[in-house]
Amino acid sequence: MSELRWKCRGLRSVIVLFTNFALAFAFVSAERGFKGNLDSKTRESDEPSFFLRAVDFLWEPDQTGYHHVWPEFEFNWQIVLGTLIGFCGAAFGSVGGVGGGGIFVPMLSLIIGFDPKSATALSKCMIVGASVSTVYYNIRLRHPTLDMPIIDYDLALLIQPMLMLGISLGVAFNVMFPDWMVTVLLIILFLGTSTKAFLKGCETWNKETIEKMEAAKRLESNGVSGSTEVEYMPLPAAPSTNPGNNKKQEVSIIENVCWKELGLLVFVWIVFLALQIAKKNMPTCSVGYWVINLLQIPVAVGVSGYEAVALYQGRRIIASNGGQGDSNFTIGQLILYCSFGILAGVVGGLLGLGGGFIMGPLFLELGVPPQVASATATFAMTFSSSMSVVEYYLLKRFPVPYALYFVGVATIAALVGQHVVRRLIAVLGRASLIIFILASTIFISAISLGGVGIVNMMGKLQRHEYMGFENLCKYNG
Repeated sequence: MSELRWKCRGLRSVIVLFTNFALAFAFVSAERGFKGNLDSKTRESDEPSFFLRAVDFLWEPDQTGYHHVWPEFEFNWQIVLGTLIGFCGAAFGSVGGVGGGGIFVPMLSLIIGFDPKSATALSKCMIVGASVSTVYYNIRLRHPTLDMPIIDYDLALLIQPMLMLGISLGVAFNVMFPDWMVTVLLIILFLGTSTKAFLKGCETWNKETIEKMEAAKRLESNGVSGSTEVEYMPLPAAPSTNPGNNKKQEVSIIENVCWKELGLLVFVWIVFLALQIAKKNMPTCSVGYWVINLLQIPVAVGVSGYEAVALYQGRRIIASNGGQGDSNFTIGQLILYCSFGILAGVVGGLLGLGGGFIMGPLFLELGVPPQVASATATFAMTFSSSMSVVEYYLLKRFPVPYALYFVGVATIAALVGQHVVRRLIAVLGRASLIIFILASTIFISAISLGGVGIVNMMGKLQRHEYMGFENLCKYNG
């Protein structure tokens, strides 16, 4: 109950933050019309009110602070250094289930030379490459302790449609929101989630230590020397349904995929893709444009609602936590988890990151083992990230040659990272390694992205550039 109360408080604070952003945008839009009707006395005033000065700062309909900067694609030291950093970011990000966008964006901005918003779009392309290769690696693997796939398809079906809905909102916010507001949101959110993930990693580390000590005592009681290395066994999520060591670690793809759930996820992706293509040929902010955008809501809510009702009625369960988390979900819990899915999508589309920065810590709080949390978060990110790449492409937000090159780098790096870290887990006997990678990646992302955002903000202040909201209806890419 206390954990649920903590989650509610955290969600409430995030909702309040987003509400403030939305109200600020609404107020400045309304004030734009109000300013045109001011009487002559107000116009002649030498000291405009604080409210009017704030409006002038936040909204000037004919001003824009965005001008894309795309460097020429040529082999130089920037490309070499960016490739090395991108390789490491994709390797660690894929293992933690976060994609690595918090490392990609600063690399693309500071080293390669892209403007921040183009770097955000290219980062999404790299996340797609890393996610696809990670899913390919995981799709034949089984749960570390239970007789089920390592990807929890029920959990993905609950979160992924709302994640894609959030992505559409995030991409629009990416166009409208000023960089300084994105920076503030990023620092607050990432420091909180990294701290929570680190504490969860410490808790899992302690559990693993106790398990290893108990295993060593059992060996000693059986007459085996205490100096013998204890073989790694994952933390049990529940009484094993496959006792002994005959449990298969890999099976065929046909046997390991839940095809009904996968079909529903693909259906959501195809519908969202069709809506994005249909929207491309419509004038921005026209009636048809908004109708197409609003049609995404019933699709996402319908599929997530179908899974949520099944979980509430007990016809389905989140089996990957082995009964350690809540098996009987309340309506409030299900709404909270779906809201986190939307939040993860908004953050991903807004900042060019994988939704795993939100989903990873959330899945761990549900009692899902680290390996399963990472695999499921990456699986859901594959759908959402690919959709955001389509949206950014339609907005002409990134150069295709750079995108193809860095997608290839991220794809290879993710495969290498998955292989190396799985080996380390087997050798060290510490699945908590994944959680610490998750926490450290989020923390590094908060520092690097926050630092870049602050530097850019100070530069704009010195150059007296426009730092308010962009007009979505006048955006032409």
